[in-house]
Amino acid sequence: MDFLTVAVFALVGAAAQFVDGTLGMGFGVTSATLLTVLGYSAVAASAGTHAAKVGTCFASGVSHWREGNVDWRVLIAVGVPGAFGAFIGAVVLTNVAIDGARVWMAAILFFLGISIIARFGFGKSLLPEMRLRTRNLWPIGLFGGFVDATGGGGWGPVATPSLMTVTRHAPHRIVGTVSASEFLVAVSASMGFLVGASESDVPWLAVLGLIIGGVIMAPFAARFARRAPTRPLGVAVGGIVLVANTAVIAAVLGIPGVVAGVLAGIEILITVVIVVKVRRATVPK
Repeated sequence: MDFLTVAVFALVGAAAQFVDGTLGMGFGVTSATLLTVLGYSAVAASAGTHAAKVGTCFASGVSHWREGNVDWRVLIAVGVPGAFGAFIGAVVLTNVAIDGARVWMAAILFFLGISIIARFGFGKSLLPEMRLRTRNLWPIGLFGGFVDATGGGGWGPVATPSLMTVTRHAPHRIVGTVSASEFLVAVSASMGFLVGASESDVPWLAVLGLIIGGVIMAPFAARFARRAPTRPLGVAVGGIVLVANTAVIAAVLGIPGVVAGVLAGIEILITVVIVVKVRRATVPK
């Protein structure tokens, strides 16, 4: 049974890391969601997810660095404040029940997802042209780290679309930088859980499986992100943001699972259609 648990979570970790390493988000949300469904508390799910991410994010960061996907100035600008926000978020989660602002956060991220699809899929901007200097990116990191620790995942869904909106970096550079900086966030959040939680009941067998699968998959995901076509990758990131935050909004508002599933299915279908269309338009004839 112990071996089966490790094996199952290794497969989950591999799949989640492929999505996260390619699109800059997904590992934390996927892992924390699965642990929550299995009956673990919010603290245990988030603590376990971040313990696993210490290993997977290190492997992912090294892989992205080797592929040339990391901008070190941006990494420091968002990663350091992200680590601070994650530590505070972990301590807060172990002492306070948080649920109030999740729907508003998800709504904002949902809009960012639409704006990303509009930008990379149609060349249109739904937001005013806004460029931030690297030293002014710290609020993104601070907010993303706090959200990540209190929600079990969220660094990618906050940092990736935000950086795609306010910078002109190529998607693979943003994905690589966000993935590498997440190591700082994971370490800091884990320290916060150690400080704030007396008993977190961390599912260590699940953590071990997630680490094994994530570490094995990390180099392949980083290589794919480097070589993936820019516009289709950007549209795919936007689609992931829409689906993930539809799930959050549905859960907070009590929308039936069937309705949420149908909405997510429609979003996936539309995203796939746009990705195929963009891909065909960018392939030389």
